[in-house]
Amino acid sequence: MIWLAAAIALLGVAGWAGTRLRIAVVTGPSMAPTFRDHDRVLVRRTRASALRRGDVALVAMSTGPQTSWILKRVAALPGDAVPAGLAGPRVPPGMLVLLGDNPPESIDSRDFGYVPASQLFGVAIRKL
Repeated sequence: MIWLAAAIALLGVAGWAGTRLRIAVVTGPSMAPTFRDHDRVLVRRTRASALRRGDVALVAMSTGPQTSWILKRVAALPGDAVPAGLAGPRVPPGMLVLLGDNPPESIDSRDFGYVPASQLFGVAIRKL
């Protein structure tokens, strides 16, 4: 009986972790030298209100019927001054500016503009 209770508890923890944690695999050189192509990164689910400039965020990007995930650094939050290369004096409410650490190799907010904060999954907490 004890082993059954332990197994159920373990499944509960695994289920909780599955909704709170995700492993992202870096594709491409856009976040070098912080993260390199094929690095695996542990990401913790985070509310947009808990984001800080400098965090590395995992965000869903919809391109037509397909959704892909990007891992980029938070450069500006709602109300912040807009970094050079983007339109507007301040980041609009509910939006983020995300930039890669390797500008010549990164497709980021300089290319696609502001990103809705609602698309956030979480922040990178460590490389695996």
